[in-house]
Amino acid sequence: MQTEARVGVVVEGGGLNTTPSVVVEPRRQRHIDTVSQLLAGGVAGAVSKTCTAPLARLTILFQIQGMHADASSLEKASIWREASRIVREEGVRAFWKGNLVTIAHRLPYSSISFYAFERYKNMLQDSFGVENPGENIGADLCIRLVGGGLAGITAASLTYPLDLVRTRLAAQTNVAYYRGIWHALSTISKEEGVFGLYKGLGATLLGVGPNLAISFSVYDTTRSYWHFHRPEDSTVLVSLACGSLSGIASSTVAYPLDLVRRRMQLEGAGGRARVYKTGVFGTFRHIIRTEGWRRLYRGILPEYYKVVPSVGIVFMTYEKLKQVLSTIP
Repeated sequence: MQTEARVGVVVEGGGLNTTPSVVVEPRRQRHIDTVSQLLAGGVAGAVSKTCTAPLARLTILFQIQGMHADASSLEKASIWREASRIVREEGVRAFWKGNLVTIAHRLPYSSISFYAFERYKNMLQDSFGVENPGENIGADLCIRLVGGGLAGITAASLTYPLDLVRTRLAAQTNVAYYRGIWHALSTISKEEGVFGLYKGLGATLLGVGPNLAISFSVYDTTRSYWHFHRPEDSTVLVSLACGSLSGIASSTVAYPLDLVRRRMQLEGAGGRARVYKTGVFGTFRHIIRTEGWRRLYRGILPEYYKVVPSVGIVFMTYEKLKQVLSTIP
């Protein structure tokens, strides 16, 4: 969602304009065509995930500490110690374990979320009669929050089985129960039923709405504010800085739900006994009771290290691809 789903979009021509002398670009010119939006969003997500895969895997391994008895060996692990263990026991390539399914998930997820945000935002602007975005800061922020949340829910629901498979592949250490994407999908369907592919969906939907809403709105608002006050600054620099800031904000707020989602996704994996049997809120209570409040943020450091380059790359790549694709007739 992980966010993992820490992605956003660029608002062309928008801005926090507070004076009547600023000319607002007509809405029909703010968007490249649909295919280009989908392509740019998907490629941006895939590039970002591939670049930050080692930190993403470390985050998952830390998140599932304490879930089973054999995870106790990781209790005192630091980022460096766990990274060294991966290299020693699994090899350097293991940092990218599950990256293929990550890309297979991220391409449609990013494409859908970028495209859906633009569509939801336009629909909300039409519904509320907002003809000149940027004139009303409060209305713009509300539309971005709601549009971002709806976009995240739409994308997560449509691509969820791949997200679950990615978690299970990345969580495997020395013993590989699942041999690949299709083997994992078929094995989970056979052993846990079709609904097993949707374990943790409730936590995902609870988290992805606020996660993407914060990510989209922070990015959109800070970028518009920046361009309004410093229009001569590099587009790449602005996208990288604002994207990183939005990622840190959304990760901090949504991380406990992301941890719960990961643990629920691993319920019953490889024939193991279930640990959490009372849903999202029951899982929260179980973790707090057995591990303490602080453990809801277990693994937050590699997540922070990941989120700045991850979100920065995704926004920067998306921005540059849009510029390139917009020049193609």
